Amino acid sequence: MCYKAYMWRITARKRVFKIKKQMELGIDRPFEPDRNYEMGGRSFYFFDFDDNVAFLPTPMYLFHSESGKEVKISTGEYAKYSNLIGREGFFKDYRLDLCPQTGSFRRFRDQKFSWFHRVFHKPEQAFVEDIEKALQRPEELWKGPSWDCFYHAVYNKRPISIITARGHNAETIKAGIRKFVEHGFLPHEPNYLSVFAVSNPEVQKFLGDENLEEDVPQLKKRAIHKSVEKAFEVYGKSGFHRFGMSDDDERNVNLIMEAMRELKRGNPNNSFYVIHSKGDSFTKEEVIIHSRKPKPRAKKLDQMDMFDSL
Repeated sequence: MCYKAYMWRITARKRVFKIKKQMELGIDRPFEPDRNYEMGGRSFYFFDFDDNVAFLPTPMYLFHSESGKEVKISTGEYAKYSNLIGREGFFKDYRLDLCPQTGSFRRFRDQKFSWFHRVFHKPEQAFVEDIEKALQRPEELWKGPSWDCFYHAVYNKRPISIITARGHNAETIKAGIRKFVEHGFLPHEPNYLSVFAVSNPEVQKFLGDENLEEDVPQLKKRAIHKSVEKAFEVYGKSGFHRFGMSDDDERNVNLIMEAMRELKRGNPNNSFYVIHSKGDSFTKEEVIIHSRKPKPRAKKLDQMDMFDSL
């Protein structure tokens, strides 16, 4: 009989954690296998990057509606006040400019360099430059609320997906993260499952947005579906796989939760989590199916991971 015949409702179990700082490069730190590894399961970690894994000094730009004068704002300010731009408050008389080379998000996109600059100046993309700048500051200023989870996943070679609102090429994202390795903050590069910079036009089209008109939360939702599909393709279909996504933006979190509910309906034996990072804590919610039919329970391994505790 179809499992859905037993399904009553899908809900979420919520837990709130305070972030505790820890020594991350201890020489005696053991390698921890994936939860459910003995049953063929893997733990897949999906991360938003900005203000979640790391705080970067990447500015955004607003333009005065009449004079065209630009002002810089941070990503945190944009997340907080984006609904007021052009409407009310301090940003009432300002607007966004979507030109990828000169507009509001130009440092969130790859820039086109002339052959002269490529040959004689060897410039790096803004994402790589901004990570380099961030790493010159004290750790407590650039480490985001999900940094410890990110480090744990990288250290233990968990399959990782980066799902970000940025519009860079995947190789630019990887080059930026490589800076953490070069500076000794990561032991090696991540075990990448996928990289989705959802404001990249090529990525948007790959996600089915042929007219380039979908908003970031909707595109992130589609990227989660694609990442889970990729996980099953690469690591096999197993009911013991576990999936979690962390993001700091509440608008994104709502659609991430929606995506996880949809995935849970189609894959009831898998575990799906949503982690909303904010300030010095994060809220973890597990998507649960309430059913008459219990799902198989795996042997529990004692370990620290994003899906259990910090």
